[in-house]
Amino acid sequence: MNHLTDALHIPDTQSGRDERQLAIQRVGVKDLRYPLQLRVAGVVQSTAALWTLDVALPAEKKGTHMSRFVAWLEALDAPLDAALLRERHAQMLERLGATEGRIEAAFSFFLRKRAPVSGLQSLLDYQGRWIAETRAGASAVWAEVAVPVKSLCPCSKEISDYGAHNQRSLVTIRVELLQPIEWHQLVRYAEEQASSEIWPMLKRQDEKWVTERAYENPKFVEDLVRDVALALNADARIGRYSVDVENFESIHNHSAYARIERT
Repeated sequence: MNHLTDALHIPDTQSGRDERQLAIQRVGVKDLRYPLQLRVAGVVQSTAALWTLDVALPAEKKGTHMSRFVAWLEALDAPLDAALLRERHAQMLERLGATEGRIEAAFSFFLRKRAPVSGLQSLLDYQGRWIAETRAGASAVWAEVAVPVKSLCPCSKEISDYGAHNQRSLVTIRVELLQPIEWHQLVRYAEEQASSEIWPMLKRQDEKWVTERAYENPKFVEDLVRDVALALNADARIGRYSVDVENFESIHNHSAYARIERT
């Protein structure tokens, strides 16, 4: 018997029947590191993403075909945007013979920033995430971005004879995309509402500007999360969303935290 004949007689165990009568809501591959291309501010960036790909498995089916998830990744041949993700998500479900499933990809991307006074340019990294999900016949695509910013405490400024405590904050925005939104636009929703945005490279005149900008624009964690949410409310391209703000407090050994959701 030759190798081809052997291959034709290899049993397909996963496609067998299971008698335990327990459906599985999510089964697939988790934290698979694989390349990703995406378009940021009009430029294609190549990065590596941590992918989680899964489908729902009916009670009567024994297993899913894990290799088909990797084959799906191999077939990604263009920069991933919301429209392409929606299309390829449907293809993944078809390839796996599933009616429900989920795709999640977490990655870094970069934006080139110009310092506020000197004009020096440098790259700042952000954490992004794509999510596509189909449940109960409804599909949705989500984009998430985590944006580091600077916040200054209004209370500290009010009660102190001079100075005010301030810290780096992280604003995480997750939005359901009803229409496409560029990554840099999501970033700006966070940076424009902060006491100050941050830059990778600053000269002394830039540092002075950032310090004074934050002092003139103090915000509690509650202020920041509300202001970002108000900006998202005005964007018709956005459906459901969540906004998380964490202040890494400089006078405490804990963080201040706030969250707003629109469901």
